[in-house]
Amino acid sequence: IMEPSQSEMNILSNGKSHDLGDDVGVYEEPDDGLENEEFLPNEGGKKPIRFTDFEGKTSFGMSVFNLGNAIMGSGILGLAYAMANTGILLFWFLLTAVAALSSYSIHLLLKSSGIVGIRAYEQLGYRAFGNLGKIAAGTAITLQNIGAMSSYLYIVKSELPLVIQAFLKAEPNSDLWYLNGNYLVIMVSASIILPLALMKQLGYLGYTSGFSLSCMVFFLTAVIFKKFQIPCPFEEFSVNGTASHLSLNDSVHIHEYNNGVVHEDDDSHCTPRMFTINPQTAYTIPILAFAFVCHPEVLPIYTELRNPSKKKMQKVSNISILIMYTMYFLAALFGYLTFYGEVGIISKQ
Repeated sequence: IMEPSQSEMNILSNGKSHDLGDDVGVYEEPDDGLENEEFLPNEGGKKPIRFTDFEGKTSFGMSVFNLGNAIMGSGILGLAYAMANTGILLFWFLLTAVAALSSYSIHLLLKSSGIVGIRAYEQLGYRAFGNLGKIAAGTAITLQNIGAMSSYLYIVKSELPLVIQAFLKAEPNSDLWYLNGNYLVIMVSASIILPLALMKQLGYLGYTSGFSLSCMVFFLTAVIFKKFQIPCPFEEFSVNGTASHLSLNDSVHIHEYNNGVVHEDDDSHCTPRMFTINPQTAYTIPILAFAFVCHPEVLPIYTELRNPSKKKMQKVSNISILIMYTMYFLAALFGYLTFYGEVGIISKQ
């Protein structure tokens, strides 16, 4: 029986090692040691920067909630529009392709971080391209987060006043301060967004992420329920949100369009299309491309995962992507089957 070497005895189960001589590398897979020697070698024999001493405390379930919340974005509101301009089968193919590419890109990200022992984007950029790579990584993350937050805050400004107005049954054109979107954006940012952003550990965000996903389930349930409540052809809603009262004849169905002209409806308006190519199809590509963007949060969640490993984090990613893939497709499908070609994009009213 071969006795373990001194260096092997120094390594603890959580990846930490004693300072008893030579530098000891800790790898999650047997081949990682060989890759580390060939990929991005250290300059001047410096000891590589590692974050293996950080002990994560976030559970597997909370990590799934956090990553799922990171994947879920305001783009879900435009998925029905994307399906209306691509067709059901083409939309399903594109959504599946984007989900698969996102999962594979996360695999490459975890593999590259494991090779160099770094779980921070800026440090990965620095090891690969120096200061320029560090600045580029930080800039890309900042711009992506600004874009995501801007879309959320715009929805808060435009939709939250309507929600409050509906609950309080207030007049549409009243000058009440709590119906002013500018005030509501400031209040939400100061009371909700800022405290959550100041948390030091992502594990605590698992509860708010779970609540966010619950709201997503409620939204999906409402979309599916409305599919069976709104007949086709349906009564179109005017700009101020009140229904335009149309009398439906038993023999002839009519639609009221935005130009005020009433047309006789034919069966094509209520027939789902499997494949659709039109000038608006190009606008669906960005919607689908950003549907599964969660990469800025992958490494922080990986770092705070309890007993982290690449295989475990990849499983977290796959489950999160699968859950959001299912919700995305159902929301788009039933949204499209409710309004068909009349579904539109979010616009300022």
